[in-house]
Formats: sequence, C-alpha cells, structure tokens
Amino acid sequence: MSQPPRQTGVFTQGSILRHVLTMTLTGSIGLTAVFFVDLLSLIWVARLGDPHITAGVGYASQIGFFLVSIIIGLIIGVGALVSRNMGAGDRIAAKRIATSGLVHIFLINAVVAGLLYPFREEALMLLGARDVALSVASQFLAIVLPSNMILGVGMALSTILRAVGDARRSMYVTLGGAIVTSIADPILILGLGLGANGAAIATVISRLVFVLVGLNGAVRIHRILAWPERKPTIRDFAPLMAISIPAIVTNLAPPVANAYSVSVFSRFGEAVVAAYSIIDRIIPVAFVVIFAMSGAVGPIMGQNFGAGRIDRVRETLTRCFQVSAVYAGAMWVLLIVCAPLIVKAFSAEGETARLVVFFCTWGGAAWMALGCLFVANTAFNNLGFAVYSTIFNWGRATLGTIPFVTLGAYLYGPEGAQIGILAGAAVFGIASVITAYWAIGRLATRPPSV
Repeated sequence: MSQPPRQTGVFTQGSILRHVLTMTLTGSIGLTAVFFVDLLSLIWVARLGDPHITAGVGYASQIGFFLVSIIIGLIIGVGALVSRNMGAGDRIAAKRIATSGLVHIFLINAVVAGLLYPFREEALMLLGARDVALSVASQFLAIVLPSNMILGVGMALSTILRAVGDARRSMYVTLGGAIVTSIADPILILGLGLGANGAAIATVISRLVFVLVGLNGAVRIHRILAWPERKPTIRDFAPLMAISIPAIVTNLAPPVANAYSVSVFSRFGEAVVAAYSIIDRIIPVAFVVIFAMSGAVGPIMGQNFGAGRIDRVRETLTRCFQVSAVYAGAMWVLLIVCAPLIVKAFSAEGETARLVVFFCTWGGAAWMALGCLFVANTAFNNLGFAVYSTIFNWGRATLGTIPFVTLGAYLYGPEGAQIGILAGAAVFGIASVITAYWAIGRLATRPPSV
C-alpha cells in the first residue's frame, strides 16, 4: 500500500492568490458538475411539457435546500477543526476529529430525515404546493429523504479532503457523483418513463457514489480516518457543535428567505413558480465559483489561523473578495447575453420565459453583493466569529428579504419581488465586508484556539 503524502499546513506557505485560485477552481469543477447535472435534470423534466411537474420538482428542491443547509453547517465544524489541527501540526487530533465528525453527521442527518419524512406534504404546502405539483414533490422527497445521511457523509468526506489540502481528490467526490447522475437522468426520466421519480432515483445513486469516492481518498490515500471509538466520539461532540450549531443556524437563513420568496411567487401562479425553479437551477451553475470559494478557502484561513499567521488570513480575505467581484461581474454580462438560449433550453413560454429573462438581466447585480456575504461568512465561521455569520445571514433572510420582497411584489408583481431580493442582498453584502475586516483585526490581539 502506498505511503500517504506528507500532511502539513500546506496553506501556511506560498502565494495566497495561488492557493485561493487552486482550491476554488478545483472545487468549482466538482460543484459545476453537480449543479450542471441538476440543471440538466430539470431540463429533462421540463421536456415532459408539464409546468406542474417542473414546479413540483422546484418545491421539492426547496425542502432539499433546508436539508443541505443543515449538512453544510455540520461539515463546517469538521472542516474548521481538522484544518486548524493540520495547521498546528497535530495530525493525530485531526484524524480523531474527522472520524468523530462523520459519526455525528450520519446520526444527526438520519434523525432529521426521519422526522421530516411523515410531514413532507405539510412542509410542501407551507411553500404553496398544491394539487399535481404537491403530489410530484411529495413522491420526489419520499425517494430522496432516506438517503439524506448518505449525502451528509459524502459532503463531509469532501470537506475533510479539502481540510488536509487535497483539493483534487475533494473535487473527485462531487465530480464522480455528477458523472453518474448525468448518465442516469435521461435513462430514468425519459428512457424508462419515470419522470420526476427518475430524477429522484438518480439523485440517490449519485449520493452513494459521493461516499465511495470520498472514502477512497480519506481512508486509502490519506489515512485521515480511523475506526470510531465511543469515548473520543462523545468527547468531540461539544467542540464540533460549538462551531456547527451556529453554522447550522446561519445556513438555515438562506432557505428560509428562499421559502418566503417562493411563497410570494406562488401567489402569482405555477408558471411563475416554474420560472423560479428554473432560476434556482441557473444560479448555482452561473455563480459556481462563489459557491465553491465559500467552501474551498475555509482550510486556507483555518490553517493560517492555527499557525498564527493573521497577515495571511487577512490577505486571503482580500483575494477572495477580489476574485468574487470579478467573477460575478463577468457572469452578469454572460447571463444577459445568454438569456434567449436559456429560455429555449427550458422550453419556457409566456410568463415563465419573461421572468427568466428578467432574472438574467438583473440577477447578476445581486450576486455581486452576495459573493461578498458568502466570503465574509466563510471567514466568520473559520476564525471563531460564527455569531457574526448568523447575524448577517438571518438579517438578510428577514430584514433583507421580507419587507423588500413583499413591497416589490405588491408594487410591481414578480419582477418587483426579484428586485427586492437584489436590494436586500446589496445592503447586507456591503455591511459584511466591513465587519469581516474588523473581525480579522481583532485576531491579532489574541492567540488562536484549536
């Protein structure tokens, strides 16, 4: 068996910009594959020619957004502690935390899925799902929910690989699942005539692949996992949850904001909800680098924090803001140019097509601000200021969403609601940048705690 590569704080040396670009771009490849496959999946579903089915998948996706937000909060805790211990040179502690973290993530997500399963229809109805769309969404969740803990473990394995500095194998986890899904989707949705249920089955298959690929990298290559032991697993629960619980609370804010927005859009009919479902799939593909950056640069900040290199932590934040702004601006222009092609790809017509074009014209502006918020939250979560991330995310989800979206919808309909989302994002994005630099300034006055 090959010897594992040398495990040190690899991000405490060398060019920060190179580390940021390497981690972000490798993370983007895997996420692009996942998001693009989700986009293709909805395109295949849209080819069925029934907007009720498209809307149903959109409603189910909103519930999935809640579940993934919980998972992301849990893996933030694991990634932060593993990367800090790697930066401090304590590989034994990093291995123990990685192992304990996987156990906790599996159990917690199993409980969450089990509690939600019998109440999935009630949850969907709160979002505005009715009739055919409700039935489609409920069946979709019935298939996908039992695999929630598998998804949690797969995403955690990808995070652990990033935390030890192996961006390439972390990318393989999501890339492998995406490749399998891209093959399974058309076969199950159209070839076997399973429709939306086929998309759900393909989702479950991809999650199993996540775990298999992740275990290969974490166990066989890096040996960063061990067989879990009861006492260390119990002992590690508190420090993990000290980071993960605030992160979960923080990450639940975006789906709450999305859920409120969907409930507002649902008042205008299922053609509008179908448009929102399409937009929901366009956003991750278009702005994948920002999503990837928020997860990929945590280990860079964590390792340098653990090594006491606050100057490099601050530089990491600056480089991330720069890359995010340039990328979001470029994608805004691309969305405007590609709007007609997007409408055609989804066979969108009438009101659905109009709203998709409206988003492509103005949605990029919101992501100039949201990119800043994402980067700032990464810094808060990895540097011991998780409460600030909670404040900003929930501030945007409430004060930055409810009044803006409600007033916009009242005055100008669905288009006004979208403008409301943009305005709220701008306010909280700018404020988060200022606070992030202030928080990092405080780190110089106290030693890092691993």
